Amino acid sequence: MQPEKKTIYIYTILLLISLLGCSERPPKLVVVEGKVLSEGKPVTAGSIIFHPAQENAYTRDNPSSLLQLDGGFSMKTFPFGEGVSPGDYTITLSPEVAQRLSLLDYANQEKSPLRIHVPNEGVKDFVIQLPSSKK
Repeated sequence: MQPEKKTIYIYTILLLISLLGCSERPPKLVVVEGKVLSEGKPVTAGSIIFHPAQENAYTRDNPSSLLQLDGGFSMKTFPFGEGVSPGDYTITLSPEVAQRLSLLDYANQEKSPLRIHVPNEGVKDFVIQLPSSKK
């Protein structure tokens, strides 16, 4: 084999090995949908983040969702798509939402009181009712 072809052959094999080693099996995902409300009104212009407990089957990403105009959310796990892996989560607000509502602890995973258990069937119509802002 010519040296140039041999080099191309080796690089091709290394590329295939690295691609096979990087492929990740997608976790089981279930639907989690709901709304975030404050004083009965929708919370918008931000996002919420789910932080998985260490015991969860999948902990490599923090599922998140943008908040819609009605306060609605539909959780997604990057790069796999809609839903989250079943298990326990601490929920945080994005810093801009927590700041706006004067609920700074709600942006901190260690301090947020928001929790959810996601069963194998998923969760629909989950309502997060935030306390009155501390202004």
